[in-house]
Amino acid sequence: MRTLLTAAQMRSADQFTIANTPIASIDLMEKAARAFVQCFLREEFDINKSVAIFCGKGNNGGDGLAIAHLLLANGYENIKVYIVNFSNKQSDDFAINLQRIEESRCKKVTINQASELKTLKADLIIDAILGSGLNKTLAGDYEELVQFINKQHKKVYAVDVPTGFFAEGKLPEDYNGIKAYKTISFQRPKINFFFPESAAATEKFDVVDIDLDESFIQKQDSDFYLFEETDIQKALHPRKLFSHKGTFGHALIIAGNTNTMGAALLSSMACLHTGAGLTTACIPQSGLTALNTSLPEVMALPRDGYTQIDNPGKYQAIAIGPGLGTAPENEKLLENLILTKQPLVIDADALNMLSERADLIDKLVPNTILTPHMKEFDRLFGEHDSWWDRVQSAREHAKKLKIVIVLKNQYTFICLPTGKVLINPTGNPAMAQGGMGDTLTGIIAGFVAQQYTAADAAILGCYIHGKAGDELAKDRFVVTASQVAVSIAKEIKALVSR
Repeated sequence: MRTLLTAAQMRSADQFTIANTPIASIDLMEKAARAFVQCFLREEFDINKSVAIFCGKGNNGGDGLAIAHLLLANGYENIKVYIVNFSNKQSDDFAINLQRIEESRCKKVTINQASELKTLKADLIIDAILGSGLNKTLAGDYEELVQFINKQHKKVYAVDVPTGFFAEGKLPEDYNGIKAYKTISFQRPKINFFFPESAAATEKFDVVDIDLDESFIQKQDSDFYLFEETDIQKALHPRKLFSHKGTFGHALIIAGNTNTMGAALLSSMACLHTGAGLTTACIPQSGLTALNTSLPEVMALPRDGYTQIDNPGKYQAIAIGPGLGTAPENEKLLENLILTKQPLVIDADALNMLSERADLIDKLVPNTILTPHMKEFDRLFGEHDSWWDRVQSAREHAKKLKIVIVLKNQYTFICLPTGKVLINPTGNPAMAQGGMGDTLTGIIAGFVAQQYTAADAAILGCYIHGKAGDELAKDRFVVTASQVAVSIAKEIKALVSR
């Protein structure tokens, strides 16, 4: 797991690296600039393009000046640096790099007021005005300059963070900072890059290694962690000789209704391909033909009129909710399951019923897994006006109730009973299709059935669900939930075999 740091912690990592490598701060800045340029050149290899680099007078601006020098060395001829002189202060490393620029052939313009800039002729813009330490919205000349840059409608590459963007914490409702095409961030992505509001600031981001001390970074106390493929490989259990269906558990999927059998089929299919030894679908009698035709490996438990499950303890995992409906008998069924004191995977309509029964929320058994999307989460725990507040609320409830909350989005947040938030990096917009949540529920249930912990089941489920979608999206504009479901076993095999 990669520890994600606040802006203040990243500055501490800089200082620790400088003191203990040891390395001069100006040389560390040079490393950062080289890493930025290497990333930039992979996409912008046409050296005939003109580039405008806006540099504030702090270390972010110092990075921009070093970048200008390196672009010239890499063959770019038409570089113009704009010194944003809106402050009397300047960093020492900015001053050193400014002297280097003045001694070079690079064109330089100083802007004392935003109104001085009337025109801008450039194919590309690099934003190195303000760094990650910002904690208030832009105003005055900074706001005016940024709005001028945005109105150029050019590709903007931001150095470490777009000017005006908060690295962590609640993002302003009306963002007035740089609207970057890409942000190239140093050593770690900023925590707020994973929140949907960041789309207003940057279309995408890359992270480049600048050789900060990793052991120091990993030891920092943080609420946010980014899991990686190596974490998934370590968590997965290879199948051993003499295993049998009983080895891998029995999952019960309570899902589907007369007009929503697809949800039950998708969840059951995903559970099956995740590797549960036995999968039973608790479905309406009207769905038996569809189940037997499409998934002959899945057993059926007809549900019409049921308000309880006989001997629920024989199942190693019980998932409830996809396409279920919110009829009174289904609410009673959910209540009875919660009262059995068995951990559940709760999704979709089961979450909606739970939102109407605050008394049942407090009765959830430790290690229960909730898998809400934004609206379902707000119905459960109250309205939130920002994703930062929503995730903080999810952290608090996961800790209080000792449950796992899988808060679904482009980057899904897995909130653990410890109060930690794990961020899933896989998944893509091609997966924006109905049924994806049903499939995820089935995958998580499949891992729970195989005796993975609730936390590991959620982590593995989210990562592999997104990874399957990523692989499918390589040659598809749109990826369907059923395509993801049947790809799960292949992705698990690939991860275990690496």
